[in-house]
Amino acid sequence: MLEIAFWLGLALIMYAYLGYGLVLCLLVWLKRQFHQPDCFPEQSLPAVTFVVCAFNEEDWIRQKIENSLALDYPKDLIRFCFVTDGSDDQTEWIVQSFPYPSNVQWQLMHLPERRGKIAAFQRAMSQIQTPVVVSTDANTFVNREAVLHLVRHFNDPQVGAVAGEKRISMAEKDDASSAGEGIYWKYESLLKKWDAELWTVVGAAGELFAIRTDCYEPVPSDTLVEDFYMTMRIAQRGWRVAYAPDAWAAESSSASVSEEMKRKVRIAAGGLQAIVRLAPLLNPFRYGILSFQYISHRVLRWTLAPLLLPILLMLNLILALQGSIFYQILLAGQILFYLAALIGWILERRKLKVKALFVPYYFCLMNWAMYAGFFRLLSGKQSVVWEKAKR
Repeated sequence: MLEIAFWLGLALIMYAYLGYGLVLCLLVWLKRQFHQPDCFPEQSLPAVTFVVCAFNEEDWIRQKIENSLALDYPKDLIRFCFVTDGSDDQTEWIVQSFPYPSNVQWQLMHLPERRGKIAAFQRAMSQIQTPVVVSTDANTFVNREAVLHLVRHFNDPQVGAVAGEKRISMAEKDDASSAGEGIYWKYESLLKKWDAELWTVVGAAGELFAIRTDCYEPVPSDTLVEDFYMTMRIAQRGWRVAYAPDAWAAESSSASVSEEMKRKVRIAAGGLQAIVRLAPLLNPFRYGILSFQYISHRVLRWTLAPLLLPILLMLNLILALQGSIFYQILLAGQILFYLAALIGWILERRKLKVKALFVPYYFCLMNWAMYAGFFRLLSGKQSVVWEKAKR
């Protein structure tokens, strides 16, 4: 029974982190053999509202405005909405006093009270009348053609939202966690590409996404990862979430491991909250391929896989103590992996980098964040008003 439990646990962990990618690749390949890609006639460009929610972003907001105004999209079809609720630095003043060209349509929304990004975004949505909304973070920079590449997916009437690609800008001095974050997002981008080709992206990242305004529905005000929850609700209601890798948003990596952990823990808490609120999606008899993608890509990574890691180590130890050389070798492999992560942590604290240690270190960092996020959510200490991670 111990051996069965060990191998089942190992198989589940491997599937959650690597196996799903292989299965997804195979399914997409099979789909290409038997199904020709759908072609939809080009439509006229829709009017778009470009929403930027910013909280105390005086160091970034001027560059963000310049980056936004440089977008390659007809000026008469795009409106810029900057929401600076709660900011008590110069963010509001910079947005208000920026020298906008006369042909630019822009709006500033500001309240002195800080209620979190979701409240700011929903306040903006209550006034938007354009058929498409593009949302992006204030500390990210998007490519000039981003909006054009996002909106073309709405030619498909089944598409209710479009996820852009998140990129991490890494400097040579960045630490191991930053490099691990970059590697992780490259893999995530590949999975999103295949997910979208099979059926739908499993939740968009808040750095850059677009939605049909008609598909939007307000989300609970205490939602911790509103971008993921919002786009998953669109998918749950039968729409597809497409993927536009040629529309990207780049942000710098976190300033340190402790800053990165702030972000990871709050995302972990929000992911677990979303699993509870999206519980109907766990029923494959009702949601079919969407349930398969959701469980494989998100739920296992956020629940069973982190839980099984210490259990797998203990089971391996028990089996190795029974005298099996095979299990002793496997135990040695596990110990070496965690030892590599520990050494990566020690070296990172001493500002030393060894690229071979990036992956085990970041892997352990992500899974530790899941535990921290779980207890943060359980204790009710994770506020919807997040503390920003320094970059």
